[in-house]
Amino acid sequence: MIDWDSAYSKATTALAKLSQSDKIGIVTGVGWQNGNCVGNTKAAGSIGYPSLCLQDGPLGVRYIQGATAFAAGVHAASTWDIDLIRERGSFMGAEAKTLGIHVLLGPVAGPLGKIPTGGRNWEGFSPDPYLTGIAMKETIEGMQEAGVQACAKHFLANEQEKNRETMSSNVPDRALHELYLWPFYDAVKANVASVMCSYNKFNGTWACESDSLMNKLLKEELGFRGYVLSDWNAQHTTVGSANGGMDMTMPGTNFDKQNVLWGPALQSAVQNRQVQQSRLDDMVKRILAAWYLTGQDQGYPSATFNSWRIENRNIGGNHKDNVRAMARDGIVLLKNKDGALPLNKPKSIAVIGSDAIVDPKGANNCVDRGCNGGTLAMGWGSGSVEFPYLIAPLDAIRTQAQKDGTTITTSTNDNAQQGANAARNADIAIVCINSDSGEGYITVEGNAGDRNNLDPWHNGNDLVKAVAAVNKKTIVVIHSVGPLILEPYIDDPNVIAVVWAGLPGQESGNGLADILYGVASPSGKLPYTIAKKASDYGTQVVNGDDSTWDLFVDYRRFDQQNIEPRFEFGFGLSYTNFTYADLTVSGTPTAGPATGPTQPGGPADLWDVVATVTAKITNSGGVAGAKVPQLYIGYPASAPGLPPKQLRGFSKLKLEAGASGTAKFELKRRDLSYWDTGKRAWVLPSGEFTVSVGASSRDLRLKGSLKV
Repeated sequence: MIDWDSAYSKATTALAKLSQSDKIGIVTGVGWQNGNCVGNTKAAGSIGYPSLCLQDGPLGVRYIQGATAFAAGVHAASTWDIDLIRERGSFMGAEAKTLGIHVLLGPVAGPLGKIPTGGRNWEGFSPDPYLTGIAMKETIEGMQEAGVQACAKHFLANEQEKNRETMSSNVPDRALHELYLWPFYDAVKANVASVMCSYNKFNGTWACESDSLMNKLLKEELGFRGYVLSDWNAQHTTVGSANGGMDMTMPGTNFDKQNVLWGPALQSAVQNRQVQQSRLDDMVKRILAAWYLTGQDQGYPSATFNSWRIENRNIGGNHKDNVRAMARDGIVLLKNKDGALPLNKPKSIAVIGSDAIVDPKGANNCVDRGCNGGTLAMGWGSGSVEFPYLIAPLDAIRTQAQKDGTTITTSTNDNAQQGANAARNADIAIVCINSDSGEGYITVEGNAGDRNNLDPWHNGNDLVKAVAAVNKKTIVVIHSVGPLILEPYIDDPNVIAVVWAGLPGQESGNGLADILYGVASPSGKLPYTIAKKASDYGTQVVNGDDSTWDLFVDYRRFDQQNIEPRFEFGFGLSYTNFTYADLTVSGTPTAGPATGPTQPGGPADLWDVVATVTAKITNSGGVAGAKVPQLYIGYPASAPGLPPKQLRGFSKLKLEAGASGTAKFELKRRDLSYWDTGKRAWVLPSGEFTVSVGASSRDLRLKGSLKV
């Protein structure tokens, strides 16, 4: 990679060699299925510029058989492991480059996860903007260092699938900055090449022609130097989108191959001076600069695959190792009564539920994974990929059982009575349940993208209760796109363990078996809150426009309202124990607004390290394990209306039994600032900050303060 200034120098030189027709071709998609990728533009031979290939998606390359089915974003976040997250991004980028893909459409920071039933939350990372921002940074840098352009999406405030193409998200300025825009700061700071504008309206104006979103916020305030492309068919006008700040239309027509809003229509608008020539030139320069930034002008392979035939290209290499590590380290152990796990060569196990097996019709049954007929390892929609293979829970458990001499009984449907019969005489019963969601163009079992509720699918609660009624050692394994209400069985004494197995990708069963059998100690932490009842979240899918936006999403609301969660944000058990000691807080931040020159990521001084916090973590248990100490900051009274505390740091320490390590958290000016709507600036308030380090948002072991 080179830097933006060098990339723009090359782009400016190239621009002078382009005809007007070339320029229009570079900014206009060729039409749905008129190219080999999900999005293509026209080549410009005079500068050696190819037909740009844009391809989904956020957990791997869509429409290719043999590409890796990585863990979903939300599962990556539950590892809290920046090295694994970065490696995942690098591997996705490497596969995209091998195929000649220039732009891989991900990662996802919108939806953030305001609504727990939101259909596409699993494509992103967490309703906490700090955690999502770190995951965005690591993913983008991994992808772009591998040579492929990343695309941060969806910009902005697209938090539900229902009416996503007609509704307006009416977001107050402060909630916008402190929650929904926050991870896009990280993306821009990471030099993301492109940003995708979303389907919805933003404060009454289509996101893809919103001057306030694309020009004022993204390009001016955040200092974004790449280009903005439309979501597929999210463009509504010729002139409005161009002047509003959109730089590329995708796919260039709507899905009926009609109604071309750019192409000749844009050329006419420029000729008629409805759109200035300088605006068109700016679009082209931004697109070319991103191409040069990622080194794609030097020996980049051609995209020879065809999305519309789903060809076989075995490009995964050793990337399955990352998938297995994420599958394992993203598992969150929620309950483990009397050390029930790990298993130690039980005589007999009953494995129950359709989620225990691969869909009998095949892992890739149903277009874009738009069905739920077996174990759940990703959601559905354009963010899905073809599984090259899928290891289900039963597959991996059987493998281990053969080594241990364990007898396996199965009931791999969701019939409660049959499940109970299978479990009755087994030493241990493992019940596998799930909950699915996806993009709204597909409806699955009555769920039109967004989930209808926070219950498991296929009567999962009844299945668990029926098995637990006959087996005193029932273990529940849950694959889910997001939180579920666990109250029907969580306190049942016969439910001895609950394993939150997330959306782990192709190595699902192997990662699960690593945890069940103690090959590794569980180290995943919840990237969201699991409530006792759905209404505790205070947010839901709305009809029509949405004006229900504030600072109190997920754990911020639970803290503000003093609501007791079932399992709090950041929670996760281990097979070992950890102690916390020796909190240090150093630094002398100065109060006031960030005033530095604008660079990618906003004012330069927003990213200055102004304080450092350290803590000593010791593995005081008997086995090796990893711990995620988390730093939470409480703001002084001079900063009005903020949540009681907010995540502002985390570190994953891998420690042998008896070993200690130091968690170091560097607080940037941004981490201690709030958005002052009057000043329209990030302001670091004066007073005393509360500094807390602990094992979760509700398990804070060390407390200190920082005075400003």
